[in-house]
Amino acid sequence: MSDFVLTNDRLDDKVFIVTGSTQGLGEFIARRIAHLGAQGIVVCGRKTNQGEQVAAELTSMGVKSIFVKADLAVEADCRTITQRCDETFGRVDGLVNAAGLSSRGHLDDTTVELWDKLFKVNTRAPFILMQETARIMKREGIRGSIVNIITMGAYGGPPVLMAYCSSKGALSILTKNVAQTLLTDHIRVNGINIGWMETPGEHEVQKAAGQPENWLELANASRPFGRLLHPKDIAPMVTYLLSDQAQMMTGSIIDLDQTIHGPYPD
Repeated sequence: MSDFVLTNDRLDDKVFIVTGSTQGLGEFIARRIAHLGAQGIVVCGRKTNQGEQVAAELTSMGVKSIFVKADLAVEADCRTITQRCDETFGRVDGLVNAAGLSSRGHLDDTTVELWDKLFKVNTRAPFILMQETARIMKREGIRGSIVNIITMGAYGGPPVLMAYCSSKGALSILTKNVAQTLLTDHIRVNGINIGWMETPGEHEVQKAAGQPENWLELANASRPFGRLLHPKDIAPMVTYLLSDQAQMMTGSIIDLDQTIHGPYPD
């Protein structure tokens, strides 16, 4: 066909915000974005030393990057992320809400304080960041893309992650609602439900839960495909959704896991 135009997953000349990018999945996504030719990246998280190191390494790759220290449970910190991006680059082409808390708690022992904190970080922060990001995109006439990292637990999840799964379930609905809201602005919003994944943060969670030192070996053996997910499994899907290859895709929630709606560890 004469009007058939090939697209690619390059992200040249674009600017991105990636939350939770001081380590784990967020860092892996930021590095892949840099590898694909981005112009600028905003790294954000709570760990200053790690954040500054990641930003410096991305900058050394030829991608101007800044670190913004932020606690996503604080509204002002969320808005500061987008403000710093706007001040530095004057635009934003993509937002990845990769940060999240997965603190444990059953129905009976989850406090209101824990419930509120999980919803602040996992649901309210993405709302604020999408709100501010969309304002910049619309101001600049940018056909941008937003990707929310959700979880397979949004379908229900294990009892021990009651508040976490609830907050991510809310994020799933929020993703679809905002996609509909921004449809005529040509700003795409999609989400990825990820399964059990190996990260430094997950190691801390498992140790805090009293799991043995070889928890990862045991967990890998329990998986249908022989291992947990890794950030390298998720990042290509994220950058696909950010790229022009996915230019006709919005309001989608993608299940990226080796199981159907679970099972998950206690």
